[in-house]
Amino acid sequence: MDFNNNKYLSARLKLGDEKAYDFLMDVYYKKLCSYARSLTNDKEKAEDIVQNVMVNIWNSRKKIEYNVSINSYLYKSVYNEFLSEFRKNAKVIYLEKKYLEAIDLVMEDNDLDIDVLMNVVNKEIDKLPSKCKEVFVLNKRQGLTHTEISEHLNISIKTIEGHMTRAFKILNEKLSKKMKPILFLLFGFKDDLNKAIR
Repeated sequence: MDFNNNKYLSARLKLGDEKAYDFLMDVYYKKLCSYARSLTNDKEKAEDIVQNVMVNIWNSRKKIEYNVSINSYLYKSVYNEFLSEFRKNAKVIYLEKKYLEAIDLVMEDNDLDIDVLMNVVNKEIDKLPSKCKEVFVLNKRQGLTHTEISEHLNISIKTIEGHMTRAFKILNEKLSKKMKPILFLLFGFKDDLNKAIR
């Protein structure tokens, strides 16, 4: 049994093989929760989203196509579930709608590997100048506000804003058009994301 083989895994899932489903949970659950959390900035909501996706995949397993990448299918399912929840609970302003449309185009491309794109974006973030990267990571990955970062690093809020603007400028120059929306997927609806996807 080679569940790493996409077609075999798809076939076994369609047949209702619980071992294939267990494999899916073992390999993808934590990664999908991490991805969902990057969208929601909320651990419990992220877990709810992934649990809903996994239940839906089992319930609709007979619809799985052999030629579709399970990896991409799972990430797209999590994204679609997040989007559904977001649209229920929040008013989508014009700028956010623009991002959603851009991301829809990315997510509809079956040839794209979301894992690979996210890795590329993260590598570019790691290449940012040290102070610039530190401020960016504290804000975007750890969720600290500019005020909290100012107190933590003992620098002015204006300096923090300068580092953030510089970070987005560098990332905007380094990333291809298709990769820019991944910044949005990773860091959610932030006011300064217009600097990244222009």
